[in-house]
Amino acid sequence: MIDESLVTYLESFLTENRRSNNHRVLQDRTYHLTVAVEDLYQLHNAAAVMRSCDVFGIQDVHIIEEKNLRTIDREIAMGAQKWVDVHRYNTAKDTVDQLRAKGYQIIATTPHGKNCISLSDFDISKPSALFFGAEGEGLSDYVLEQSDVQLHIPMYGFTESLNISVSAAIILQQLVDKLKSSAIHWSLSEEQKMQKRFDWVCKILKSHQKIIKRYHEDLK
Repeated sequence: MIDESLVTYLESFLTENRRSNNHRVLQDRTYHLTVAVEDLYQLHNAAAVMRSCDVFGIQDVHIIEEKNLRTIDREIAMGAQKWVDVHRYNTAKDTVDQLRAKGYQIIATTPHGKNCISLSDFDISKPSALFFGAEGEGLSDYVLEQSDVQLHIPMYGFTESLNISVSAAIILQQLVDKLKSSAIHWSLSEEQKMQKRFDWVCKILKSHQKIIKRYHEDLK
């Protein structure tokens, strides 16, 4: 349990604008939807997906690096890696198993799956982990076989697929809009919000460890 008094004390070292922005953004964060990307070749695509997650309020991003070990492109992510929580996995199986254990249904995004559900028909009532695959190849057979739902974006032109970062942005924008207009309790709990307030202020304040030490010394 995070000490609320400590968090408030740390936040007193922020500008009013920075503190207000943190609190405002936190109100739109969700764990109801989460995103996983599998073995992307292009570094900027993973960074762009992460940026979209931040823009649309998705707090957790899961990076599967079974084939391709990468470092997030900080320039393209434009700071998003500071505000979303990145979880790394060595295999798709580990990712699926851990997300299932947390209560997520596994959603495979694919333009060519069998019995695919259209984006407009997707049921957002269950917590969902949206999986996006590698450029060109798409998701692995394992993820497709393990998926509870296969989801696609309707397309009407000659082109049969979209860049992964574009697909992620389109899907997240529509599903988050649908989520917020529903009666589903999608926001973070008060305890989760306090944890993120603490995490974020520590990322902003380079001297947070000294400030925390001073806080505890003043309590003695």
